[in-house]
Amino acid sequence: MTIVSSPLAGRAIGLAAVPDPVFSGAMVGPGTAIDPVREPSAAVSPVDGIIVSLHPHAFVVVDDEGHGVLTHLGIDTVQLNGDGFELLVAKGDTVQRGQEVIRWNPAAVEAAGKSPVCPVVALEATAEALSDMAAEGDVKAGAPLFVWQ
Repeated sequence: MTIVSSPLAGRAIGLAAVPDPVFSGAMVGPGTAIDPVREPSAAVSPVDGIIVSLHPHAFVVVDDEGHGVLTHLGIDTVQLNGDGFELLVAKGDTVQRGQEVIRWNPAAVEAAGKSPVCPVVALEATAEALSDMAAEGDVKAGAPLFVWQ
């Protein structure tokens, strides 16, 4: 069992509310989404594990059970070409839950015309494998988002 915690402070809104059909339709995988607080902050690792994919706008951490969790910072933020994002770790690094991974500013993303909403997705999971989903309400960085059986 893996407890996936929130990489950001903000409000849980659920995947269906993400303004992107790939995420809202759970095509990438099941999970939830965070509408982040509009201040400079760092996205933190949602689990203990290894950074297997790292981009300025997104990262994947795989835990020791093989569960891969994608954190995507905003929607269409790949188009910002890394502007406003600072990588704090490297691909292949071992990270702890709550460790800072990428520093960014959701308000700047919004000002650039992109949604700052952040999907947090259980890659290659079934919806049935997830429980205790946070789909609404305020969340703190590091607070539980869902349980992956």
